[in-house]
Amino acid sequence: MADRKKAILRAVTDDYITTAEPVGSRTIARKYGLGVSSATIRNEMADLEDEGYLEQPHASAGRIPSDKGYRFYVDTLMTGRDLTGHEEKRIRAEYERRRDEIRALIRTTAKMLGDISQCASVVVGPTVRTAEIRHIQLVPISSETVLVLVVTNSGLVEHRVLSIEHAMHPSDLDRISRILNNRLRGSTLAQMHGAALREIQAELSAYATFLDQMFELLLSAMHSSDEERVYVDGLMQLLAQPEFKDVGRARPVLEFLESDDLVLRALTAVGSRGLGATVVTIGSENVMNELQSCSVISAPYGVAGRVVGAVAVVGPTRLDYSMVTALVGYMAEGLSDILARLDSCESGE
Repeated sequence: MADRKKAILRAVTDDYITTAEPVGSRTIARKYGLGVSSATIRNEMADLEDEGYLEQPHASAGRIPSDKGYRFYVDTLMTGRDLTGHEEKRIRAEYERRRDEIRALIRTTAKMLGDISQCASVVVGPTVRTAEIRHIQLVPISSETVLVLVVTNSGLVEHRVLSIEHAMHPSDLDRISRILNNRLRGSTLAQMHGAALREIQAELSAYATFLDQMFELLLSAMHSSDEERVYVDGLMQLLAQPEFKDVGRARPVLEFLESDDLVLRALTAVGSRGLGATVVTIGSENVMNELQSCSVISAPYGVAGRVVGAVAVVGPTRLDYSMVTALVGYMAEGLSDILARLDSCESGE
């Protein structure tokens, strides 16, 4: 593409992202100082439309970028930016405040993503099923109840209260905790079967009923926790965008965001590119029909080089791509850093 056309496409895209109004040649000539006449800009815009980079929503209106135009803008024309000092300070403060409880941290991440981007935000939390066990502790609450506490390498802390038929001495619970840690540390909740369990049950045969109850409780916790992995925020910000004031246009996007299965399916592929990769999909590039009028900017986060979740912003194709790309990447990196610190602490490093 010739340099002048690039400058005009950049100007049209920047202006439309800011104003949400179709852009005319006179606006470009007046605001962007390209050194050519309005008539020349108009001709170049017509060529860009013929080539599929611009669209004209109405015969008398100016132009707006097409999906192809946005893609060229993101890949070639967009100027990268960093978050402002205020934005970074706010994110770091919230992360530090929430760092000891991963689910609260994920909810906070979704809220901040929505607030700062002024779009819908999605955070997929770690799955308990594949998280490695770092520590198990059994804590007596009363003569009839025991707290089962499991800490994983992805920062998840599972705690369930187990009702027991007979009171157990704290020293017995400490002994069981010690043996469970020796046998199960480094394995996943999904791997709690087979030889490892048989060895535990043989070594702790006097507590067979208690162990059966505890393992059944943990497996139940694994399933219920994995059903609570998707956190969505910023729906009101999304609906405030001019593109989604039409309820008919907004409905498919809202239906997508309300379906955990659809969200997980759409964001699962993000992790295949590995940590540090931020992915931008624009309009018709989205596989999900519900997102054909949207752009999605997403990035995975993880621990020990392994992807455990993803963060994403869902908005109109008229996104501030530079800012949102920086935001999503920064927050994914922040989550990875916190999980690494938690994993290091639990490993005793």
